[in-house]
Amino acid sequence: MAEGKNEGKRKPAKASEKGSDKKANRRGAARLAAVQALYQMDIAGAGINDVFAEFESHWIGNEVEGEKYLPAEAAFFRDIVSGVVRDQARLDPLIDDALEKSWPLKRIDAILRAVLRAGSYELEHRKDVPGRVVVSEYVDVAHAFVEKDETGMVNAVLDQIARQFRADEFAGR
Repeated sequence: MAEGKNEGKRKPAKASEKGSDKKANRRGAARLAAVQALYQMDIAGAGINDVFAEFESHWIGNEVEGEKYLPAEAAFFRDIVSGVVRDQARLDPLIDDALEKSWPLKRIDAILRAVLRAGSYELEHRKDVPGRVVVSEYVDVAHAFVEKDETGMVNAVLDQIARQFRADEFAGR
């Protein structure tokens, strides 16, 4: 889980062959773009306004280097990124508590930090999305970048955080 293999910028999600533009797909694309934007902010020190401008004008829903990237729900993308930036000082200790003590958040790969922060933010603030959907979506996002063991860690951490923010949804499971 150490950093290194994931340094540099990541490109947003490519459009599926079917080119589906359903709300769920637009939100999935927004989640992936938000994680990539948070990663870029973490690694390159990019500011939030620069990241919004770059992703919304250059990547999301556009063709880049011959590849068509999925259109994303822009308001959802902005909510996740700005919410994580605003709440990061509060979210990081929650994530740290859910991680194994031998792997604190600062030792986790930057892309996984971005996934965990975005997922945690959405679990706390986006009650319009079922908690299990949030966890599943961020496991899928993580799967785009890391190995199965690491996606299992994302699932376990977000499930634990979901039980804090959405105890009623996860009761009896």
